Amino acid sequence: MSVLGHNGGPAFGTGRGWQRYAWRHARRQLLPRLPIEIVRRRVRRARELGLDYDTYATVQATTGRDIVAFLFSTNALGLALRDRPAPGRTEKLRAIEGAERRLLANPPRRPDSVVSPLGDPVFAGPGPWDSWSETRTRLRAALASGAIPSDAVVLVGDTGVERGWCAVAGLAGYVPAERYFNDAPE
Repeated sequence: MSVLGHNGGPAFGTGRGWQRYAWRHARRQLLPRLPIEIVRRRVRRARELGLDYDTYATVQATTGRDIVAFLFSTNALGLALRDRPAPGRTEKLRAIEGAERRLLANPPRRPDSVVSPLGDPVFAGPGPWDSWSETRTRLRAALASGAIPSDAVVLVGDTGVERGWCAVAGLAGYVPAERYFNDAPE
């Protein structure tokens, strides 16, 4: 006869509940009081990526990872109706340090018709008629060639539909083009 309450469930002696509690408690205590060296390092990294600190800190706190790549839509670069990016945007792209850049050619543009201003790879972006699973497949294909984890990628876009791509593909976050290129003259 088995002992009352023993139904083959998880063992309670492993201490996982206590470990989870202790980790969450320590994390909560640490967040309001980050050491100044860590804050300085994060501010420097945000500057290298061309992001404001609040955006960078939000992405890092949400995903627990550093940003390793950006996806830029042709809409965000101002390439939807012309062949060259909007003024100032190429310089902003060139200033990105320590992260890869990928471009998404929004339909009706095809990847072979888009000339990347800095020679970055161009991939076919999702179309407005694509299902969510097709959208996810297209976005992840843009990251697969470099084995880039999707939750370490920020999408810079210019439309509300592009914002929805982040949730579908599991991207780290979305930054509107006007915010990312805030110092670039239009």
